[in-house]
Amino acid sequence: MRETRLESSDFIYPLFVMHGKGIKQEISSMPGVFQWSPDLLADEAKSIAELGIPAVILFGIPESKDPVGLENFSENGIIQQSIRVIKQSVPDMVVITDVCLCEYTDHGHCGILNLGENKNPNLPEGYVLNDETLEILAKVAVSHAQAGADMVAPSGMMDGMVAAIRNGLDAHHFEHIPILSYSVKYASSFYSPFREAAQGTPKFGDRQSHQMDPANIREALREAALDVQEGADALMVKPALPYLDVIHLLRQTYPELTLAAYNVSGEYAMIKAAAANGWLDERRTILEILLSMKRAGADLIITYHAKEAAQWLKENQ
Repeated sequence: MRETRLESSDFIYPLFVMHGKGIKQEISSMPGVFQWSPDLLADEAKSIAELGIPAVILFGIPESKDPVGLENFSENGIIQQSIRVIKQSVPDMVVITDVCLCEYTDHGHCGILNLGENKNPNLPEGYVLNDETLEILAKVAVSHAQAGADMVAPSGMMDGMVAAIRNGLDAHHFEHIPILSYSVKYASSFYSPFREAAQGTPKFGDRQSHQMDPANIREALREAALDVQEGADALMVKPALPYLDVIHLLRQTYPELTLAAYNVSGEYAMIKAAAANGWLDERRTILEILLSMKRAGADLIITYHAKEAAQWLKENQ
């Protein structure tokens, strides 16, 4: 009689990768989640695949940062290295890459800023320059595809980012690479642990100029519609748990499109902290939360709980 089923194949597992060797460094605010060096990724990818999880999404920590984020589209960048390791180890693993600038820029913002010699006097100092950023995002997506990525996921919420990336990929004969767009990304308080994990905290200001106001839902429909028009192959809502109504609305609006929910770092950290204090049954709570996202309409769930949830589902079977 069960109406909704949760399966390991619903999950996408996030991986944080950094330069070095022999690194498996636990993130203090996200117990059980690690930063990995590429040499250890092969075994980790195999363990993920053995649990029936079909996909990972990569977030890179560069060796050095600059105003543009040059390593983001370097042939030997940390993401490019990691893609090659995983595809060699587990060829059938779907490798998705986050396409944004915040982890790679010295200022920690999602785009090129209105600073320096070419500053536009008509715009506030430090303002994110949307159009100038699009060219960089296209370069990043092409570089990831050249390294072997199966899918790219732009997360910066720049206007026109899907079209720019689609045009860039198509121009380099990557018409087959799909785009999973962070179409509806809220300016949320649930991202703090991620910023520690990815070392991408803004040096100043915030991201409210381009991420969405948590009060808005009609805006979510407008943002999603723009990405669909530009050629997005799948849509994402981030965060997931406080925005199940948005997931449900997009499911009804776009029944033909794949819809992903991002069960973000703050949601993960809350459950881990409550469980560590004995306030919640960790296993039951996590599976209930993930089931709620599937019930709301998500086809895919990006979650740091993926490995443990997959193990529990396997035991239940």
